[in-house]
Amino acid sequence: MDTRRFTILHSNDMHGDFLAEVGGAEGQLIGGLSLLSGYINRVRQEEENVLYVISGDMVQGSVIDTEYKGISTMSIMNYLAPDVVTLGNHEFDYGLPHLLFLEKVANFPIVNANLYIRQHNKRLMRPYHIVNMAGFDILFIGIITDKVIDAIQRDRDIGSFVTLEEASAEVGKIVNAYKNDDIDLTVLLTHIGFESDCELAGLLDPAWGVDMIIGGHSHTVLEKPAEINGVLIAQAGVGTNQIGRFDIVVDDDTNSIVEYEWQLVPIVEGLAEPDANLQAYIDSYKQEVDSKYNSIVCKFATELTHPHREQESALGNLFADALADWGEMDVMLLGSGSVRSRALGPLVTLGNYISCFPYSDTLTRYTVTGANLRRMFSRWMRPENRTGEGECYQVNTGVRAVYNESAQRLEDLWVAGQPVQDEQIYTVGLQGYHASNSKAYLDLTPEELLEAGRTKVVATNVQDVALEYLREHQNVRSVVEGRLQYVR
Repeated sequence: MDTRRFTILHSNDMHGDFLAEVGGAEGQLIGGLSLLSGYINRVRQEEENVLYVISGDMVQGSVIDTEYKGISTMSIMNYLAPDVVTLGNHEFDYGLPHLLFLEKVANFPIVNANLYIRQHNKRLMRPYHIVNMAGFDILFIGIITDKVIDAIQRDRDIGSFVTLEEASAEVGKIVNAYKNDDIDLTVLLTHIGFESDCELAGLLDPAWGVDMIIGGHSHTVLEKPAEINGVLIAQAGVGTNQIGRFDIVVDDDTNSIVEYEWQLVPIVEGLAEPDANLQAYIDSYKQEVDSKYNSIVCKFATELTHPHREQESALGNLFADALADWGEMDVMLLGSGSVRSRALGPLVTLGNYISCFPYSDTLTRYTVTGANLRRMFSRWMRPENRTGEGECYQVNTGVRAVYNESAQRLEDLWVAGQPVQDEQIYTVGLQGYHASNSKAYLDLTPEELLEAGRTKVVATNVQDVALEYLREHQNVRSVVEGRLQYVR
């Protein structure tokens, strides 16, 4: 039996988490790319056959990333020198043309098999990458979340096979093309969420020989990999505070994994020597950004938090209230994912603010009936949408929604202290991204949103609006007050 031992290190959803933070009981430094790079360097020195892969969402979440529109992130990722990465939905945040530019900045292959240029039926990116290591051929295939289609909804030139069944078929096309080649290990790099990874594994034909799925998007922390249909499935949480590590033995005769160990390695001070060169490179960006973004915007009365996007939060309430007030709307449906920080304040600098609320989308005031408003809340409050992969919302003061999870129905909805009446007209605020995807997220087509008329774009840049609001409101308080309730 001819076998080789490989170590596969993997990250996902790094979201511009460049800098180490103090954490733990002893004030230990955790995370940050310098420590992460130091550990990767150590493993590359200790082990003979090492691969490092990233399963999407390298960008977004840092003012350094926002200021340079991802160019800084790609340059910094070049220091980590991953062997292959796949796209996440946030790689599209700066637009499709800019993504293609970022690909040119990257010194590493970026793979995706199921994004197509519609008219020509050609894949947008390279679909796969084969690494030859120690005489073994390792095939990596990239699969993306259907949220990418949401992000580029207005770009009619780009399409995708986004259902799990279609994604599975795309994997089959590539694997079948290499049946006559001696592919020793087949790995899917996905950004579709852990639950979807498990479903996808069940759809794969065992004859295709897919050995592993290394995923992202749902920020899932595992104690051990799942194994479905003979496929190992892993993910490494979110940020740079940890990294996934597979130590595997691959059999050249059977083209399969015959032994494996997996661990989620905490990136903590003392684990390895920090990468001083990378830290200096990050600091060069940080100095430029700090000089611009260290000005003070405002001060809150207390720190405001946003721990879970599926739940009402004090920070989400603040932004929803700000936009509802600015746009004079009965209901503001603020996408929870628009708030990128878990905490903000009490002192808020411009850099803090941009990192927390980075999207410069439009804000439009729509007019809908009470019946349609109920449809909207019923859609996004349902349990299957609140799994870490669905689109959830924060709402403004005066709104109270009660969802009965046992009965799976919206039980109560109040606006401005009054029960919602089906025939009454209400104004609703939506960011452009959510309006473009209103059917999937809110059960109303864009045409239905316009049925009642009286639609108005109240801001072309929602980020500017919220910033001006904060500047005019010092020592503001915001608490969780039961605007969104889930009962049984």
